[in-house]
Amino acid sequence: MSHVDTEVRPSNFIRNIIDEDLKTGKHKSVQTRFPPEPNGYLHIGHAKSICLNFGIARDYNGLCNLRFDDTNPEKEDIDYVNSIQADVRWLGFQWDGDVRYSSNYFDQLHQYAVELINKGLAYVCFLNADETREYRGTLKEPGKNSPFRDTSVEENLALFAKMRDGGFKEGECALRAKIDMASPFMCMRDPIIYRIRFAHHHQTGDKWCIYPMYDFTHCISDALEHITHSLCTLEFQDNRRLYDWVLDNLNDFQAPNRTRQYEFSRLNLEYTLMSKRKLNDLVARKLVSGWDDPRMPTIAGLRRRGYTPASIREFCQRIGVTKQENMIEVGMLDACIREELNEHAPRAMAVLRPLKVIIENYVEGKLEFIQAAAHPNDENMGTRELAFGREILIDIADFKEEGNKQYKRLVTGKEVRLRNAYVIKAERCDKDSDGNITTVYCTYDPETLGKNPADGRKVKGVIHWVEASTAKPAQFRLYQRLFTDPNPAAAETVDEVLNPESLIVVQGFAEASLVNAPAEKAYQFEREGYFCADSKDSSPNNLVFNLTVALRDSFE
Repeated sequence: MSHVDTEVRPSNFIRNIIDEDLKTGKHKSVQTRFPPEPNGYLHIGHAKSICLNFGIARDYNGLCNLRFDDTNPEKEDIDYVNSIQADVRWLGFQWDGDVRYSSNYFDQLHQYAVELINKGLAYVCFLNADETREYRGTLKEPGKNSPFRDTSVEENLALFAKMRDGGFKEGECALRAKIDMASPFMCMRDPIIYRIRFAHHHQTGDKWCIYPMYDFTHCISDALEHITHSLCTLEFQDNRRLYDWVLDNLNDFQAPNRTRQYEFSRLNLEYTLMSKRKLNDLVARKLVSGWDDPRMPTIAGLRRRGYTPASIREFCQRIGVTKQENMIEVGMLDACIREELNEHAPRAMAVLRPLKVIIENYVEGKLEFIQAAAHPNDENMGTRELAFGREILIDIADFKEEGNKQYKRLVTGKEVRLRNAYVIKAERCDKDSDGNITTVYCTYDPETLGKNPADGRKVKGVIHWVEASTAKPAQFRLYQRLFTDPNPAAAETVDEVLNPESLIVVQGFAEASLVNAPAEKAYQFEREGYFCADSKDSSPNNLVFNLTVALRDSFE
């Protein structure tokens, strides 16, 4: 077994545990798993778990399973199953063997429940939901034993068989573990391990009308798959007692090197919701366009917005793995994608709020083509062709009739350099009846093509542009944070912290080379930000670009 090189990858408490387990011979190899519930799309918090579980398996030459903990058919859907597989692959990971499902083990789980009944450690309880809550007690008061707790083994076996055969209504009864109603840990107060659900299951169809609870299923599934290190977030810390209790009391799992659970802090990210229930509510109420809305923190949403797998993996590595809960600044995620795209995204020009410019001393009807670098620091990306003519479009914010020393753009009577092209001088402008500038008239210096901005000519700034006749009409979706509060989960309702300006749509023009821009491939639109063609709505005849992230630098 090849151990991880701690000089290459930062260590953490989980890796320290694994190093010790391998050193002492407790485990000869490492087996992890990523166990999502298929009741929603994966989000950035799941990316941390994916990178941890698959990353550890990779670094220790071990294996990682993808297992769907599919114990709640009412909230699960095959669409979620498919999207989760696609997300894991997109992030750059591949699971060992076939996809696994907890439902693969339903027959065995049923037999283990029967084993607990035979041992006097499980019973069928007929308390309704309200009565069960009342009997459970509080954090300060112990619970009370159910009046059905001392039913005989024989009767419990018969009742459980009747549950299995559909002889009771939903909610009429449930199978509970017999542990300790006075335990200081609520999860140990005779938790339900099987309940009745007359629901169609996406894997097992209508074979079952009883379904095991997550806490009963998860530990057994881990043990059956010989998982060595079961990694989960801190909210399952108390549940580790139930995890161990179940395995401690089943004959098949008494080996000293059986699976153990270890908890790490979940990802809490500013301005972001991590609750699948709350995210599903946004989708259901059409407050976003779907699970893959680019404002959503889902992996599908981030992908559609132009985030790269490498940037998300880098983010997960930077935040690290600890037991301490903390709130991560959203700027750290922004920095990861900016750094990635600054290095790898090709450059292009787009004008989001166009203003017409006529270059009066340029030959009318003439078009010339300028070769511009696709990336200023990477010759391997090649070049792109820019059309230039008498009429161009610039951003409306890049012209003023009068400007101060801080305004380094186009001003009447002053010069500015067009990116990759000529120096132009503003002579005058036209306005409409409301005083809005509609057209700027300029002259250009034909000797300045390709000249360096530092060639001695006193030009105040550089602006971007597109040639009017060849530029392609495009819609630009300017995405901002979905929430106005750094901690939206703390709000009384989601609606009160929704950002009304989380999406602003503008119509502009893009340079012609972008007509066949691949979906989800990010470009740096010079002086505007990083954008990508939308994977659902963009086409060569209807260009739609999503803002991935704004530029770090200001061009004021």
